[in-house]
Amino acid sequence: MQDRVFYTTCFGFIIGVLLRSFIFINLYFTLLFLVISFAFIIFFIFISKNKWGIIVSVFILVFFIGIFRFYMVDVSAPSVFESHVGEKVSLSGKIIDEPNIAENNQKLTVEIQDGKNKTEILMSANLSEDYKYGDNINFEGILKKPENFITDQGKEFDYINYLRKDGIFYIINYPKIEVISHGNGNFIKSALFYAKEIFLNKINLAIREPESLLMSGLILGEKSSFDESLRQSFVDTGTIHIVALSGYNVTIVAEWIMKFFSSFPKNIGIGAGIFAILLFVLMTGGSSTAVRAGIMASLALFARLIGRNYDVTRALILAGVVMVLINPFVLVFDVSFQLSFIATVAVIFFSPKIEKYFLWVTPRLGLRDIVSVTCAAYIFVMPFILYKMGNLSLVALPANVLILPFIPPTMILGFLTGFAGVIWYVPAIILGYISYFFLHYELAVISFFSNIPFAALTIPNFPFIFTLLIYLYFIYRLFGKSIKKFFSETQE
Repeated sequence: MQDRVFYTTCFGFIIGVLLRSFIFINLYFTLLFLVISFAFIIFFIFISKNKWGIIVSVFILVFFIGIFRFYMVDVSAPSVFESHVGEKVSLSGKIIDEPNIAENNQKLTVEIQDGKNKTEILMSANLSEDYKYGDNINFEGILKKPENFITDQGKEFDYINYLRKDGIFYIINYPKIEVISHGNGNFIKSALFYAKEIFLNKINLAIREPESLLMSGLILGEKSSFDESLRQSFVDTGTIHIVALSGYNVTIVAEWIMKFFSSFPKNIGIGAGIFAILLFVLMTGGSSTAVRAGIMASLALFARLIGRNYDVTRALILAGVVMVLINPFVLVFDVSFQLSFIATVAVIFFSPKIEKYFLWVTPRLGLRDIVSVTCAAYIFVMPFILYKMGNLSLVALPANVLILPFIPPTMILGFLTGFAGVIWYVPAIILGYISYFFLHYELAVISFFSNIPFAALTIPNFPFIFTLLIYLYFIYRLFGKSIKKFFSETQE
């Protein structure tokens, strides 16, 4: 009974948040049903003692709790700022995140405090200026609201809610900025960003571009400095995930490390995998995306370690629910969260089922696992990518199979190069040369496949109903027996 209540609670909450993400539901209506459903739970537990009644009542209760939780974070933009949209404003604020360096500019997230009113603004600034997390600044520019736009694949990108999930309601393009003071951010976060900056500088000294850009993307998710042609090559070959902060590539690296330590006591292998994940999260500056990736990777690692999907299923669902509880916007408006969750499900549940088709791949250094995990993850995320991004890579599988086995040693070499550079430049150069050959090979594979005619197709209007039916089929194939067991036991 406890398991049935657990799953009912989790899915009821998620469905409530999902519905509220698209449809506005009156607060008083929500509170009324919260009270009614709670009363029904009391009735079915102490009077009727009907299992189905308890399950349905619990579902309704947590469903409206999910709606209420979304209502709590769904705040409107402060009216004091709203009245100045389209006007030139002079404001003061603090940079509350690491500047996001792009090809032609940098993005600054600035928190503004005006009395009791507080909001966040995303600003575009020139690359020639040096801004840091924790800087207090004065700035002057035209205050605007973000607008949705059409991507190169013909899909509308919900830029408004993408920024809104992080509490950002306004943008200012290239304001006049004056830095007032430095070092006003959180000490721990500042230290992490400082360490990351030094680490990247040492890698850039030891490895030349564009290979150094790929290394930065692999180990820290730093893909913003890629030029447009290189970024498009990753997209066309279905390899963009290797330079994204996702649980998928972190899991692969952690598994490879555990394979490397397989001859050691079991606890050493587990510790090495967890250490690799922790190192990844810390080196990215502890961003929310990296933390989610680390959690997903840890769960996938744990599942494949103990071989008990039943236990890790509850852990995976609970982790997803906690993330949505913290920020309900991520369920619908955060693609990185969605991709990490889908890929982690594939790694845990689908990969073991298709591994038998890859017995021809040598198991040395975990190559068979890497190939099966790659194929499982790609099959699972492809419908979602088609729906969200409209991009279908026809060369993704061969490109990933040729690249993925080399990603773990490349990432490990990258970490060693960066750490060696901090201590002594000579070993960093040696490790950098070794890393360069791996990186050059990976870029060569990507370049080769991206230049094949019709390597990728654009499908701008992949129907949502097809995506839904595909994932319902996946769920049925993977969890059909468990779902039937759930309902049959409830009826007893």
